[in-house]
Amino acid sequence: MSDTDTLTRILRCAPPPAEHVVDDFRERAADVAAKTAGDDFRAQWRSLAALGVLRLTGGAPDGPGPVTRGLAAIEGIGLAGIDPGLCYALTSQLFGMQHPLHTTLSRPGQDLTQSVEDGRTLLCHALTERVGGSDPLSMATRAERDRDGYVLTGAKTFVTAAPVADLAIVFARTATGRTPFALTAFLVPLDTPGVSRGETFDKTALRSAPMGELLFDGARLPATAVIGQEGSGLGIMSATTAWERALILGYALGPMRLLLDRTARWAREREHFGRRMGASHQVAGRISDMAMALHRSRVQLYTLAAALDAGTGARQLAAEAALTKISVSEDYLRMTEHATALAGVRAFLPDTDLAADPLSPLAALTYAGPNDLLRVGVARQLGLPVEN
Repeated sequence: MSDTDTLTRILRCAPPPAEHVVDDFRERAADVAAKTAGDDFRAQWRSLAALGVLRLTGGAPDGPGPVTRGLAAIEGIGLAGIDPGLCYALTSQLFGMQHPLHTTLSRPGQDLTQSVEDGRTLLCHALTERVGGSDPLSMATRAERDRDGYVLTGAKTFVTAAPVADLAIVFARTATGRTPFALTAFLVPLDTPGVSRGETFDKTALRSAPMGELLFDGARLPATAVIGQEGSGLGIMSATTAWERALILGYALGPMRLLLDRTARWAREREHFGRRMGASHQVAGRISDMAMALHRSRVQLYTLAAALDAGTGARQLAAEAALTKISVSEDYLRMTEHATALAGVRAFLPDTDLAADPLSPLAALTYAGPNDLLRVGVARQLGLPVEN
């Protein structure tokens, strides 16, 4: 039995059909990774979509549900070595947009599903503004009624995939004040007159996932652009946010498993002070902690996926989603810290097998809501009179 097989057996915690999905996508995505090396973002996106990564339905009748299947597919392509930034963007689209909006979109939106699943159409989620991120009711972007439609004015920033997307889910103010019905969600084609792409951000983490601004200067939208109904934007945002917090860290499972695998192999083979490095209790303890962090992360993510497959509403899982996002992101960072300590200077040499990326795990503490604010939300649900 190979070392990788042993690691898979130790960490096996997803339902058996899902483990088969992980293995299948790892094998097929490895071929894609080799063939598309050097291709641009959209070309790689389409190649992975062709494997079925973005499909919203399950496979065989005795296979995992669609959410669990999607999580397993994401883990598999990460294990194949697909760039983490691309994995993150795929995970964000699948769980932060496709799944939560699947039952919300009208019939034309359902026709859109096929083009999104096969990679021809790429979505982005436009919520954050320069003056407000975690406080959506502070947003300034507005959509004003005009005859039989709306006129959209404002700007969104830090939008993943904005430089390359075709459609944006845009949240805008349709009423004044800080009421629960002040916001509305729109599905906006980015070739609409009055819509333009602003600044593109060169990030230090997840660098391959494009990020930028979207600008709206009197863009006219038909009434059919509304997702749900006018005033339901906050509810839709709550659903998409809960989905994203629940499963966005699924993109990290593949890189976490690869990190543990190569660090354990290094400790087994490295000669250190006349013995194998892995013979040290301190080294063994760090690697065991890495395995525990990965096991804990997989259990939490697959448990939430199973709950969603069972029909539990994402908003009912808001506390569990927040706790999972906090836990997995902090375990990802902790694993990277352990691996870096064991690899030494090799962790900072990009051409070695032990090269580490501490910035991407660190960034995981902030997206889908900073962990400090998520802790406040959990405490509030426990009855504490704490404010943001």
